[in-house]
Amino acid sequence: MSHYFIAIQLPEELQAFFSVWQHKLKEQLPYKQWPNKEELHITLKFIGEAADNKVVQLKQELQAVQELQTFNLSVGGIGTFGNPSKPRVLWAGVERTERLFELQQTVENCARKIGFEKENRAYRPHITLAKKWAGKRSLSEETLPGLHKQFTDKQTMHVADVILFRIHPSKSPKYEVVERYMLK
Repeated sequence: MSHYFIAIQLPEELQAFFSVWQHKLKEQLPYKQWPNKEELHITLKFIGEAADNKVVQLKQELQAVQELQTFNLSVGGIGTFGNPSKPRVLWAGVERTERLFELQQTVENCARKIGFEKENRAYRPHITLAKKWAGKRSLSEETLPGLHKQFTDKQTMHVADVILFRIHPSKSPKYEVVERYMLK
């Protein structure tokens, strides 16, 4: 069975913008995985493994997002998840707006209707720039504040659609568009 997730794909100009950040950050931080710029996204819901019949049902349910309005988001700045000295994820920030949370909740409710588990953790929107710390040494307390000062630019993006993606771990790019849902 394939694995799936639902996300907002970044427009090409933001893919290029964050790709420049990744290039600069690679020189300073030892992460194993740096997603291709085409793979940069804001996850709304990770589905995981799903049988074909469940995917068909999910595609039907997700049509509900088409009733929501398009909106703008501010993205930028950096942060980490995990142990501060060996953070597992390096991310770019995403503005936490009411419209984004409404969209995420709609997606969550669609998935729950057909039996996908609700995420236990609070929703923390972000754009993964790198993951899997590979450094022999820890991230020093001086490094991250320096990076916060260096990577402060914010960009605005227009959110006009939501995508159901299939994951292909051994291919590049890893993510295949299964279905695209346009907002109003």
